[in-house]
Amino acid sequence: MSAARDTVGAVKARVSFACSACGQRLGQWAGRCPACEAWGTVQEVTPSPVSRSGSTAVPLDPGGETDARIATGLPGLDRVLGGGLVPGSVVLLAGPPGIGKSTLVLQLLGSLGRSSPCVLASGEESRAQVARRATRLGIDREGIAFVPGRELDPVLDAARAAHPAVLGVDSIQTVRDPSGTQLAGGVTQVLRCVDALVGLAKAEEIAVVMTGHVTKVGDLAGPKALEHAVDVVLTFEGDPRSGLRVLSGGKNRFGAEGESAWFEMGPGGLAEIDPTRLLVSGERLPGSAIALIQAGRRANAVEVQALVGAGDGPGRRQATGIDARRFQLVGAVLDRVAGLPLGRAELFGASSGGLRIDDPASDLAVAAALASAATGATPPEGSAFVGEIALTGSIRPAPAMHQRLAAAKAAGCSTVYAAGTAEAADSVALRPVRHVIDALGWALQTRPMVRRARAS
Repeated sequence: MSAARDTVGAVKARVSFACSACGQRLGQWAGRCPACEAWGTVQEVTPSPVSRSGSTAVPLDPGGETDARIATGLPGLDRVLGGGLVPGSVVLLAGPPGIGKSTLVLQLLGSLGRSSPCVLASGEESRAQVARRATRLGIDREGIAFVPGRELDPVLDAARAAHPAVLGVDSIQTVRDPSGTQLAGGVTQVLRCVDALVGLAKAEEIAVVMTGHVTKVGDLAGPKALEHAVDVVLTFEGDPRSGLRVLSGGKNRFGAEGESAWFEMGPGGLAEIDPTRLLVSGERLPGSAIALIQAGRRANAVEVQALVGAGDGPGRRQATGIDARRFQLVGAVLDRVAGLPLGRAELFGASSGGLRIDDPASDLAVAAALASAATGATPPEGSAFVGEIALTGSIRPAPAMHQRLAAAKAAGCSTVYAAGTAEAADSVALRPVRHVIDALGWALQTRPMVRRARAS
């Protein structure tokens, strides 16, 4: 019999090590982590023994089984999830403190609790605090059971006993496995707790929704392996002062990635809103342009602003909501290819509502805003801009133009500057452009020094 077996039908647990600072897994102990180079952070991680008794292969054909979904009662959340919660799935809701993660989970459980039992395990608030919050928000508490979420075992026992449709864990950084020696929130503790909750979800067919904090730079706090262990990763962000919140879908094993939903925090909690009128002011002012960005299967019209200031030395480049590297690239192209003197100028850019824009097709709108701010020319009335700008100044076509044109129509835009060809939507004209000089002629014609040396 192999020495790796300590009992019949069971495999001896393999001892491994992990860095408590960055989560790097190692095969043996080391005084210094080879990944983050931190000293004294490598600790032993012992997984539970794996039983091999009774393991048999089963046909992959589900035999009539369907992909059942649990409607949450929150249409925006259902859309981001891909149609609702899947029984046995594990969803991670990540966001900065105070953004409304606990409120969203409580509203979710309150909505589902009307038809199915739900359990909330909170390690950040007491039962009385959660009850007061639910009363203030007008949430029905009858179908929600509460269990303290500071220790792992009571949470697992309560979920197995109640067998709820959904188990909410707020937050994963506060849960601790007493069998471990590390404090709650450490890499080893987070890995152990997530592994146990994933096992619970798969074995009991319970949907688990857990919240997780993010760091100052916007990354999920804890080991990177945490994102790989769950089925769905949702990001909740926004400006706490404005009340606007954006729920974005990242990893999703049961639906499309990149979907988004907009909410507004008010006295009654989170309410889904249409962001069109909030992201587009409707005013024609120099330094602003309309971008049509794609988020999942939806497109939104977003106003981007730019400010050009005089500078004597190397000009600053600062962007809020716009990718800083692409913002610098667009400014350099306008300086070298379109002839706008932006090399030493101070350039500032922002997106309306602080929305984070990562769609390359927003380049042309950023260029339009910068050109407008530099020349004082206002973009044509009812205009929107779509296209990725190459280093040569040429404009690349953007995908999903039908959705973008529909978003332009909803925002009241009548003309869209874009590369390529597409069928124009009702009341929206498509103006094909191939180069930034063609797309920004309304601004560049006021500057006779514009260099028109470009590839024919």
